Amino acid sequence: MARGYRPPGNYEPRRGAKGKKRGAPGGRTGDAARPGAKGPKGADVRDASGQRGAERPAPALPPLATLPAPLEARRTRPEDVAGIGFADLGLGGNIVRALAELGATEPFPIQAATIPDALAGHHVLGRGRTGSGKTIAFGAALVERLLRLKAEGAFPGEAPRERPRRGERAARPEREGARAPKALILAPTRELALQIDRTVQPIARAVGLFTGQFVGGQPFEPQLHALRRGVDIAIGTPGRIEDLAKRGHLNLGRVAVTVIDEADHLAELGFIEAVRRVLRLTRRGGQRLLFSATLDTAVEGIVAEFMPRPAVHEVVGDAAAASPGRGGEGASGEHDGSADGGYRPPPGVEHRVLIVLREHKDEALVELARGGGRTIVFCRTRAYAERVAELLTAAGVRAVPLHGDLAQAKRERNLARFAEGRADVLVATDVAARGIHVDDVELVLQADPPDDPKAYVHRAGRTGRVGRSGRVVTLIPRTRQKRTRELFAALGFEPVFFGDFVPGA
Repeated sequence: MARGYRPPGNYEPRRGAKGKKRGAPGGRTGDAARPGAKGPKGADVRDASGQRGAERPAPALPPLATLPAPLEARRTRPEDVAGIGFADLGLGGNIVRALAELGATEPFPIQAATIPDALAGHHVLGRGRTGSGKTIAFGAALVERLLRLKAEGAFPGEAPRERPRRGERAARPEREGARAPKALILAPTRELALQIDRTVQPIARAVGLFTGQFVGGQPFEPQLHALRRGVDIAIGTPGRIEDLAKRGHLNLGRVAVTVIDEADHLAELGFIEAVRRVLRLTRRGGQRLLFSATLDTAVEGIVAEFMPRPAVHEVVGDAAAASPGRGGEGASGEHDGSADGGYRPPPGVEHRVLIVLREHKDEALVELARGGGRTIVFCRTRAYAERVAELLTAAGVRAVPLHGDLAQAKRERNLARFAEGRADVLVATDVAARGIHVDDVELVLQADPPDDPKAYVHRAGRTGRVGRSGRVVTLIPRTRQKRTRELFAALGFEPVFFGDFVPGA
């Protein structure tokens, strides 16, 4: 059986640079973000070719008949969605078929809970564990919502063309500027943006929409080429999205739906202010969908300013209820902050804490990684991740690093080698703690213990996905025992082993 994630056959990571242009012509990228808007400071609002666009306001989005009650969270359990299909949620046939090709035949609870409200045009706050299916939840809803808005005339110049009468030749449409994005997805890391594109792109292409990746660490030219050709859904990191907007290359004034994924992690990385600046450039009255494993005070400012009266959903219940074929993204067993308690480890995942002397640590890492099967080793710093990767490689272990100091192309190659089984160990910083989806990781080895329960939850979530078994082993020095016991007390469970470890003994 093939190991790791395999994107569908119609996935093209760099479609903006090589893909064939398709779809109806749309509005100019120089359209104003809102009436009277002049674009970012120091930058003219121009189309992709550099020409100044006509400043005309985008039409108001269709009003909603009803609004959700303010901040009333609705909790959904696996048993609540038994027997429900994606078509029952309001998704069209092409999207349902695309989901089936991705392996998603039945919705996960987070998908069944949030998709109907997203299709109704409500702001949505969705909380579910990493691996619970949030990407398909907002990806499928986003694509269907864009189709509905387009049919309602929300995007001038992109309404479906009338069919000519029999015997008449259709008039050739007047060529306009490239399509400006109608939707935006923000992610905290390049890897997560790539993972989102792998899931959303096939869904979008099934209905004639195109995605584009705009992340830091990559050359500008391919991204500018994608914008010149036209993109319907922009997926990127806040820094690069804001940079492209400030330079006048990316107009966000037609963005009607914005998704913010892993909002709490964006806050941890210091990107919240950049997210707020980007949101202010999007269409006035636009819809926002915010998804995360935790919804805490770090994202309150975004909710207060941009998401009045949102529909709030959280998923509770047994993580083991998730299974292959439901939601398509696997299940990690992560669940923190719910009314049911803290993190609930999946039944098949074993947690151990090993107390290791400093002089034995390198030998312990080699011994554990060599016998652990497919393994992710987490390190606190980029330099230590590089050193551990070199240590394991010198010991004959097929290991590759993944951290922020690597070029994006190298990061993608290393991740692909690990996912395809050409490397047995991925040595990473917390950049891999979210958004990295490889189903059969057998061991999460924490060379550096995490600083807080949330970090432990996300690291541990890389194993035990889709009901599989796994192990989480944390190495600590003797001086870290009290702090580690406090961490597990906050998580709400005890490891099966907490004691000394001597390699080779």
